[in-house]
Amino acid sequence: MRSSYFILLIFLIVSKTAMATEEPKFKLIEQEGQFEIREYRSKIIAEVFVEGNMSEASSKGFRLIADYIFGNNKTTSGNAEKISMTAPVIIEEHPEKIAMTAPVSVAEEDKGWRVYFIMPEKYTLTTLPKPNNPQVNIRELDGKKIAVHQFSGIATESKFQDKFTSLSDWLTKKHLKAKGRPELARYNPPWTLPFFRRNEVMVELEQ
Repeated sequence: MRSSYFILLIFLIVSKTAMATEEPKFKLIEQEGQFEIREYRSKIIAEVFVEGNMSEASSKGFRLIADYIFGNNKTTSGNAEKISMTAPVIIEEHPEKIAMTAPVSVAEEDKGWRVYFIMPEKYTLTTLPKPNNPQVNIRELDGKKIAVHQFSGIATESKFQDKFTSLSDWLTKKHLKAKGRPELARYNPPWTLPFFRRNEVMVELEQ
């Protein structure tokens, strides 16, 4: 009986946390089981490029961007501002060297990963606080149509690849073509029990 109450309590805590976290809005185009096609509007992101395996890069990238949104930034008035946490945290492999944009004008990252947070919808590029750490880059992503494969559990690198293979097979059956590299989206904090975790493999579709 106690275990049942404990599981229920955990479920309520996780549900409350998820409901309180802003997520990017999208238009659902199609759904088939765990597969979806969505259309997203343009959005502003804070991103970093890091090296290491997926687990190491996720942790390092999360810390760098969390440092920015928790106050290592500067507003137009010169003050720091805490930015609300959003979901998901997204990671994408970058096997090639990537030229960084401003504020680092001449710099390259070795082969690694891009990790980014989507900024709360209330901000624009003008009103969003500027990062003090030059590793954190702020930019706007254009709206796009993406295919998604949802799954629970711990999102390891091998599981990520397996789910992307399944998503690719589904897209082939639908006569749709992916554009660019797949991304892994994690929606829950690391202390969330595996069977409560929500993950997604996402890939942009050709228009």
